[in-house]
Amino acid sequence: MKSEWEIFAAYLRKNGIRRSEQRENVLDVFLKTEKHLTIEELYFLSKKKSPEIGYATVSRAMKVICDAGLAEKVDFEDGITRFEHKFGHEHHDHLVCVNCGTFIEVRNDEIEKLQEKMAKSKGFTIIRHKLQLFGLCRECQNK
Repeated sequence: MKSEWEIFAAYLRKNGIRRSEQRENVLDVFLKTEKHLTIEELYFLSKKKSPEIGYATVSRAMKVICDAGLAEKVDFEDGITRFEHKFGHEHHDHLVCVNCGTFIEVRNDEIEKLQEKMAKSKGFTIIRHKLQLFGLCRECQNK
């Protein structure tokens, strides 16, 4: 299996995108940070490694990283775009608290099978999906 770096390099070559140290630094920071990052968070983390890096450069780098299949945008309907690791990470869904913004990654094989069964019964082939359940976390319910 190819590494994230090999996939990224192949994507750049295939699409005629030049290699850049700043873009690679953004990828390195993203890959080493196992959380749902905003562009702003990624910018501040990347700036520690590359002080000259700009916000727009980080934003453009994340578009390329997503297009290469290494990251995915996540929208929890709070007006903030986050990015999560895609390559080498198992599919999961999210429980999102509408009060405090906490989100929890969840996986349930029964739900996955039910979605497949439902799609098949309608003659539909699922290519990808996202399940996000919005509600109140335990802490917010107890307040």
